[in-house]
Amino acid sequence: MTSTEATAACPYCGWPDGGEPFRVLSRHATATGHTEWTRCGCGSLQVRVADGGGTRVVSRSGPAPGAAPARRPDAASRCRG
Repeated sequence: MTSTEATAACPYCGWPDGGEPFRVLSRHATATGHTEWTRCGCGSLQVRVADGGGTRVVSRSGPAPGAAPARRPDAASRCRG
């Protein structure tokens, strides 16, 4: 999927774009901020742009073939200590 529209969550696993886990693969300075290549927990490659308007995912691929999907933690698992 290639898009210039920001989305709130990964369309493949539903994980929020601003949430963890995502792994920064590389970061590149631009005139207005920086561009990051990241990988979502489900394996989807993402391009994030950070500038005066905030950080947003502007492009993403599907998960890698054979990648195990990431599971969103439920409220109970986050509260266990």
